[in-house]
Amino acid sequence: MTPAVGSLPLWWDDPIAPLGPSPTTSRYAVGQQGFSLATAALPTSDVPARADVCIVGAGYTGLWTAYYLLRADPSLSVVVLEAAHVGFGASGRNGGWVSALYPVGPEAIASSHGESGARSMVAALQETVRELGSVCADERIDCGFAQGGTVVAARSAAQAVRARAAAQHGEYWGDGTVWLDADAAHERVAMTRLHGATFNPHCARVHPKRLVDGLAAAVRRLGGVIVEGARVEVAGAGQVRLASGQVVRARHTVRATEAWTARFSGLRRAIAPVYSLMVATEPLPASVWDEIGLARRETFADHRHVVIYGQRTVDDRIAFGGRGAPYHFGSRIRPEFDCEPEVFGDIIETLHELFPTLREYAVTHRWGGPLGIARNWHPRVTYDAASGFGTAGGYVGDGVATSNLAGRTLADLIRGVASPLTRLPWVGHRSPCWEPEPLRWLGVNAGLRVAEWADVEEQMTGRPAVLGRALSALTAH
Repeated sequence: MTPAVGSLPLWWDDPIAPLGPSPTTSRYAVGQQGFSLATAALPTSDVPARADVCIVGAGYTGLWTAYYLLRADPSLSVVVLEAAHVGFGASGRNGGWVSALYPVGPEAIASSHGESGARSMVAALQETVRELGSVCADERIDCGFAQGGTVVAARSAAQAVRARAAAQHGEYWGDGTVWLDADAAHERVAMTRLHGATFNPHCARVHPKRLVDGLAAAVRRLGGVIVEGARVEVAGAGQVRLASGQVVRARHTVRATEAWTARFSGLRRAIAPVYSLMVATEPLPASVWDEIGLARRETFADHRHVVIYGQRTVDDRIAFGGRGAPYHFGSRIRPEFDCEPEVFGDIIETLHELFPTLREYAVTHRWGGPLGIARNWHPRVTYDAASGFGTAGGYVGDGVATSNLAGRTLADLIRGVASPLTRLPWVGHRSPCWEPEPLRWLGVNAGLRVAEWADVEEQMTGRPAVLGRALSALTAH
């Protein structure tokens, strides 16, 4: 089954999560080239000329920063500018994992910040999952937050070797990862060919668009201004210039544009926009869930090299995604890149391999979008007190929870508050730039292909892939 077209993200096709809570009107064209957005021009009066804090990007990072600033100091004037609508980027398209996952291992952090610094990062990420759930409860954000943990299956002998090693690693660093034998794994999720699984309790499931819309509503209740349809051309210290020619002057500015950072002048090599694609099934009956499991709303994946991820949604579908879509030359981002029919076909085939009973049920949604990857895979929070300019991002797909931690950290940095958050190892981190083209295109896409080949090698040999070492070399950080 190979779909011919993409569609709007499942999360946007939801009467409870409207595309934009402001007067902005949006319309979409869906077809062979994915979906494109046209946003109505807003009156210039909607964009304030001055603010204490101006944030570019109304995704999770920008909105969490605004939320924690206003909660700590209601006297601040905070404006958030968004080119499209709230949650247009990865915040409204992701897999809905609120996890303590971090793309850089604690050993790498310990090498530069010591073991105590690495352990503080692990603990802060775990606490962030709970913090996000608490805010959802306090602000009555109906996003289906359910902390059922995540189960990552080992479906071959080679995957079981990696899974057991991950559990040993987790025991040392206190990240909560444990090994489940085949019977215990099957009780949580009945995938095919289970050898066992790892389980980590520090993960929750959410409806991503309901979360970002609820957060935007909370920011507005606290007095923040969110302007949609306001495309920014320059975001620098002291001022932000829009495509309309308007300028917002601010004591503090924050660029929270993740993959779209590559569109700014001079920043094309700062972040590589790499696409991740998703599909969703129709709502599944209780009999199917009795067979599959996920009774506690666990998120799920397996220990293959090519990343896959899934969840049981608030309306009892399976939303499932993975990597495999190509990186596009020159860090380009275009609507048509959201639709890769062959990759959608591979994702659906993988889903049916995991759960054969799903072959009887329709796939109703197919969508995609870019996520941001720094050259050394290291997320960062930066803030220069002299200029008042801050940034955060480079989450490598783990940003639902990590953006909350970034927002809290930026709020402390902007207010000049020294705290345990401002001492975390990722604060002030600077990643090297990506290589110029064509080396960037060759390297990123080679990494994607090597991951696929490593999985094929393991299927053929039953042993951990030799190509896994080549993959580690390509992604060395």
